[in-house]
Amino acid sequence: MIVAFSISPTSGDEHGGVSEAVAEAIRVVRASGLPCETNAMFTNVEGEWDEVMSVVKQAVDVVAASSPRVGLVLKADIRPGYDGQLAAKVAKVEERLAE
Repeated sequence: MIVAFSISPTSGDEHGGVSEAVAEAIRVVRASGLPCETNAMFTNVEGEWDEVMSVVKQAVDVVAASSPRVGLVLKADIRPGYDGQLAAKVAKVEERLAE
């Protein structure tokens, strides 16, 4: 499964930025060892249901440690029997674009 998720604390720095808290969440994801990637809006992580959801919970918990309220947006692509899809899905689209 692939999960795309975004975590945000309710309070930011003096400029409204949340990058410090988001960086802590991404550290958790990267330390998990699961295939992942981060873009401007989401972090994508790939693995089995329980391991992916455990990482998401840990990431939420680390943000919650510095904020009284946390927002979470999550989208999942649940396709049993497939792995390596973080790269494969993009590669298929790139192939189509090259035609």
